[in-house]
Amino acid sequence: MNIKKTELDGVVIIEPDVFGDSRGYFFESYHTKRYTDALGQKEYFVQDNESRSHYGVVRGLHFQKPPYAQAKLIRVVSGEVLDVAVDLRRNSKTYGKYIAVKLSGENHLQLFLPRGMAHGFSVLSQDVIFQYKCDNYYHPEAEGSIAWNDPSIGIDWLIPPQNVILSPKDSCNPLLSDIESPF
Repeated sequence: MNIKKTELDGVVIIEPDVFGDSRGYFFESYHTKRYTDALGQKEYFVQDNESRSHYGVVRGLHFQKPPYAQAKLIRVVSGEVLDVAVDLRRNSKTYGKYIAVKLSGENHLQLFLPRGMAHGFSVLSQDVIFQYKCDNYYHPEAEGSIAWNDPSIGIDWLIPPQNVILSPKDSCNPLLSDIESPF
């Protein structure tokens, strides 16, 4: 597997070794020892999540507040998304900055996010099956969020704004400037 650092400290793109032939392909989507060694992850993942969405859906930007913050290992099984991480760590030189990576069932790329990131994605294909591992359990009382269209962050979701589909909850998330970062 190949690990590529991003401009956000601790956020990395993982390119797994994919073995293909006339039958299809095979790859290890997760191997505890290999991934914990490569990522410096001291805790094991404890929860797997999967969602299915269609074109235009934007989910996020979400995070879990300490002590329930979560590191995530993200991948797409089928379809394509623009996956986004925003740095919420107050003492980070990249606080409020974001990275965006296209993840798809075709490219098999994975994105690792350490604790302290807000996370979201937009669906670029007709449909998508999206999966991620978390190193901490979900706690609804620890939910935090930021507006998907916060102008201070300036994310281009690669979807015309009039085609964006949000949940009722995500349609009223606060701006980054209106929250106090818990990290």
